[in-house]
Amino acid sequence: MSLTTEPVARTDAELQAMAREHLWMHFSRQSTMERDGVPIIVRGEGHHIWDSNGKRYIDGLAGLFVVNAGHGRKRLADVAAKQAEELAFFPIWSYAHPAAIELADRLAGLAPGDLNRVFFSTGGGEAVETAFKLAKYYWKLQGRPTKHKVISRAISYHGTTQGALAITGLPGIKGMFEPVTPGGFRVPNTNFYRAAEMGAPADDIEAFGVWAADRIEEMILFEGPETVAAVFLEPVQNSGGCFPPPPGYFQRVREICDKYDVLLVSDEVICAFGRIGEYFACNAYGYQPDMITFAKGVTSGYAPLGGTIISDRIYEPFRHGDTAFYHGYTFGGHPVSSAVALANLDIFEEEGLNAHVRENSPLFRAELESLSDLPIVGDVRGDGYFFGIELVKDKHTRETFDDDEAERLLRGFLSKALFDAGLYCRADDRGDPVIQLAPPLTIGPSEFAEIGQILRGVLTEAWTRL
Repeated sequence: MSLTTEPVARTDAELQAMAREHLWMHFSRQSTMERDGVPIIVRGEGHHIWDSNGKRYIDGLAGLFVVNAGHGRKRLADVAAKQAEELAFFPIWSYAHPAAIELADRLAGLAPGDLNRVFFSTGGGEAVETAFKLAKYYWKLQGRPTKHKVISRAISYHGTTQGALAITGLPGIKGMFEPVTPGGFRVPNTNFYRAAEMGAPADDIEAFGVWAADRIEEMILFEGPETVAAVFLEPVQNSGGCFPPPPGYFQRVREICDKYDVLLVSDEVICAFGRIGEYFACNAYGYQPDMITFAKGVTSGYAPLGGTIISDRIYEPFRHGDTAFYHGYTFGGHPVSSAVALANLDIFEEEGLNAHVRENSPLFRAELESLSDLPIVGDVRGDGYFFGIELVKDKHTRETFDDDEAERLLRGFLSKALFDAGLYCRADDRGDPVIQLAPPLTIGPSEFAEIGQILRGVLTEAWTRL
């Protein structure tokens, strides 16, 4: 181990050796790095990134649904440095600082309805954990302590902490940590492409939406309304490949939650801050949640920050007396992160990024749908700047790939081939195999065409390999 106070220019070989010896990557097979090394990204500008060998790529995933305003924003870096000079750190445990106060005020102004209180964390999983704990505590304060269960959708991802894992609907990333926090239950997601396989209406998307929402009511009744605290839903479900809500879906969910006194949490860790063309995607789909979780795009990744926005109704028990929410994070509402978030929101307003997404999303969709002539492309779905392409063995029967085939297709070929062709995106098999795209919100038609060209070439070759 070397100790130095001066930055050292390392070669790619040196960095690879150091990574093999000491770096434990997230959600990754260490054996792959041990065998093949790992792509090392050293620079970003706009919608491009560069690796340690100087090769340039399109960032088709905004890092990880994060860099919404694009890479290389000196303005955001300067704001971070300035704030660090003035006040690098102070907690918001019984104290406060201007950046967190101003950001909370601004977010409350952007959030719908009476969502006026902001509880900061440092990331999305922590924001979900906050909402889960607060939902259970709220019902205890209402004298209804049996309301502790939570409902989410199949294949959904809501975080990896022990509490959030109870809400995450991916058995494959839960089994090794069981028993997890009890009380999590799953209902069908809104994958209209697979509606027939779920026994749902497959020829009427609005009827499908009602069917999917009614499964939430069915679960509440099965478990007992006096045991269910909250429903956690992403506006567009990420895991499984970008499932947008059918028309009327969230309106029906809201009715169900109101009918049985169940809180509705809009998990917008990915969907907030322009990904769907609004600051909060619940505004795009016309529903009023009781809480919103956020992270990622709030700072465009220039500093870590997350949070939970809470309605006046849920906050009310904490307004008076000695009731306190004994929960928090050392770096929640960090001064530097909060200052960066404020500047990031300024960029959104000055450059009209939300409107840019709304105007250009149909063009992005059209470019991706043009790939539907390829035999391997089964479905193109999503919204805003957030799309998934589901891959199939037979597009007429919609037959998907078995586990071994998906392994060879996604990990054995597609991920590396797309990257080698100059496109960083995500080949995902947490549900049926999909390619996910969520680029920076600054791109437009010329970049759509470039992405489409790369996808066409790689997917065409993938089919020949099958």
